[in-house]
Amino acid sequence: QLRLVESGGGVVPPGGSLRLTCTAPGHKFGINKVSWYRQAPGKEREFVASIMYSNGTPEYKASIEHRTTISRDPGQTTVWLVMNVMEPADTGTYYCNYGTCWGQGTQVTVSA
Repeated sequence: QLRLVESGGGVVPPGGSLRLTCTAPGHKFGINKVSWYRQAPGKEREFVASIMYSNGTPEYKASIEHRTTISRDPGQTTVWLVMNVMEPADTGTYYCNYGTCWGQGTQVTVSA
């Protein structure tokens, strides 16, 4: 059964950077879309970024596109999300999504 595992969360100072990782242990991502979402306390889950595994085409939440990069491993095992110049508003739980499968999330806190 497909399972997604996120890692790389933690506490980041404002202005700092973070790289999150999504893997599917024992499986390879197919040609479809892998996405990152996040959920801040008391707010709805929102889209952050996605990448089409077949051709690497990215999509981003418009307001953070200038400081966000999503990339994939050609071996079909890993997707990374890099966020720069992080702000307290970036605080939340970050989730990886592939089709109907969701990971358990990794917590990101932006705080001095």
